[in-house]
Amino acid sequence: MGHGPTTKWGDDKSIPFKIKLGLWMFSFYLLLYGGFIVINVVNPKLMSIDIGSLNLAIVYGFSLIIIALIMALIYNFLSTRSEKKYNKKDPGEGSK
Repeated sequence: MGHGPTTKWGDDKSIPFKIKLGLWMFSFYLLLYGGFIVINVVNPKLMSIDIGSLNLAIVYGFSLIIIALIMALIYNFLSTRSEKKYNKKDPGEGSK
């Protein structure tokens, strides 16, 4: 049985915006993660500094995870908004 797609997919005119947004977010996260790696390679004892009851390694590591989750939510929000903005149907187009 050959089942076809359940929805009709058209062109996504928001792709350039989403690519640019993704590259900027990737670059930002790469800098944060790169800082974590550089500290561990150049001066690993720095990661043992206490911040409250935890050390810098734990705080920085958990911060990277939390920032990644927040960035995913931001990307989803901005991508959805750009899809709604750029992919509006023309009034004369109608449903086919």
